[in-house]
Amino acid sequence: MKNLFFIALTIITFSNLQSQPKCDQMLNDFKNSIMSERPQDFDSAMEMSQTFSTNWLLAGCDRSSEEFISISNELRNFVESMRGGNAANDFDFSFDKSTVTKETDSSNTDEMTEDSEAQKTGFGNKLMEKYAEGGVGFMTCVLICLILGLALCIERIIYLHLASSNSKNLLEKIEAALKSGGVEAAKDECRNTTGPTASICLQGLERSDEDLELIEKSIMSYGSVQMGLLEKGTSWISLFIAIAPMLGFMGTVIGMIGAFDAIEVAGDISPSLVAGGIKQALLTTVFGLIVAIILQVFYNYIVAKIDDIVNDMEDSSITLVDLIANHKKK
Repeated sequence: MKNLFFIALTIITFSNLQSQPKCDQMLNDFKNSIMSERPQDFDSAMEMSQTFSTNWLLAGCDRSSEEFISISNELRNFVESMRGGNAANDFDFSFDKSTVTKETDSSNTDEMTEDSEAQKTGFGNKLMEKYAEGGVGFMTCVLICLILGLALCIERIIYLHLASSNSKNLLEKIEAALKSGGVEAAKDECRNTTGPTASICLQGLERSDEDLELIEKSIMSYGSVQMGLLEKGTSWISLFIAIAPMLGFMGTVIGMIGAFDAIEVAGDISPSLVAGGIKQALLTTVFGLIVAIILQVFYNYIVAKIDDIVNDMEDSSITLVDLIANHKKK
């Protein structure tokens, strides 16, 4: 579990590092866009301001950064200037057009390369796009639940498959060994066989000199120990199943709060602004539910596999007690 949590922290750090270049790119693109295609009426200026605020929030960028605050203030002043009837070209932005153009020229070249590669990826690119739209923070938390949950599921499935054994064949070997070589030969057969059933049979044979009642109690006690080993880690899987949709619902609430924050920054309500926040909220919920469904399928398979092994252990223990009782009569 320590290694899994270390991987989770690495993923969070990587996501935060990846989001910063995206925010810088958004700033450069917006500066270049507003200098080259400045809105000429009040409605267009308001829509531009709302769109920038919404995209900034959906990208998971920091609203307290100096760049965002500076641009938001200038956009607010620009909108107020347009509201007062002033011409759009009379308003002076503090952007350095030549510097922004150079930066965006190189970034546009990179974008063309990324777009050509994105067209090749298809589904993967679409998935990453929705991942970013849902907000890097909560989507990363839900992704960590998926990774950790799947890691535990795979580990349990491998362990349970290795724990499965042919109990009928083992009991036949134990019966033959009791007839030919006695209890010690039967113990050797159990030691040479892997799995919890063989361990329980060995535990019962170790108490073969005692009363049958004590043998049964010993087998039952050791069976509980083996059952605990089979169920090891399943509580963590159920925890991730419960946490994933909760994080999705929390992302929904945060998304709605972000939508209202964007409305507050823009100073007006528009359908596109509200829809952007609702879209982010729904994406986190959908992703959390998908993760919970995937883990639930694996969890049910693991529980069913454990039940099969436990039933096999119980049947084998009953048969073993009968074999020991018949051997004592002889």
